[in-house]
This record gives sequence, structure tokens and C-alpha cells, in this order.
Amino acid sequence: MRLLLVEDEPEIAKALAQGLSEASYTVDVADNGMAGRRFIETVQYDLIILDVMLPGLNGWQLLQQVRKAGATPVLFLTTTDGIEDRLRGLELHEDDYLLKPFTHSALVARVRKLLRRDRGR
Repeated sequence: MRLLLVEDEPEIAKALAQGLSEASYTVDVADNGMAGRRFIETVQYDLIILDVMLPGLNGWQLLQQVRKAGATPVLFLTTTDGIEDRLRGLELHEDDYLLKPFTHSALVARVRKLLRRDRGR
């Protein structure tokens, strides 16, 4: 399974990508929204993990690009005080969200859940 992680904090991105790789996923990492868009335009992903606050092209704008291209599942990463972010994500058809901070096991569990649900479509 191939995943795209769009996260602008290098240490967080590295740790998340490593945890997902250890769970047997192939992970591409983009450090901003524009790079994420380039990946989405050239590669077919099974799941996209998006941080909400990204430089260049934010998570909302990138989600709109993803939805134009198809129905790839999207997992948003947001902060605990971001209730508006969660509501907006639901309006824009995110598939799930995970509140920061979270454990690697919680991330992997959410990824597995979304991938199982997507296969059922």
C-alpha cells in the first residue's frame, strides 16, 4: 500500500514515515502543500495523510485538489483545539482525522481502518 504524508515539520514527518514504513507501508513525504500536489498529480495513492497547516497550499486547498482527482481516502492531522478544522474537514469530505499529539500505533490503526473501509467500496 502506498501512502502520501504531507507534513511540514521535518522531525514529525520523519518519525511518522518511519512508523508507517515499519508497519509495511510505502510512504512518500511532502514537506509543503505544493510538493504534495505534485505527488498527487503523478502518483496513485491508497491513502493521503494531510496536516492542516501547511505552507504554500494549505490542507484544505490540497484536499480540494485530491477530491477533483478522485476519492482517495484522506486522514487529516489537526490540533486538539481545532474544532473548526474538524468541522471544515467534514464539510470538504475528509475521511477521518487524528488529533495531535498521537501515538504511532494510533496512526497505524486509523490508516488500517481507512484502507479496509476503502476496499469495501
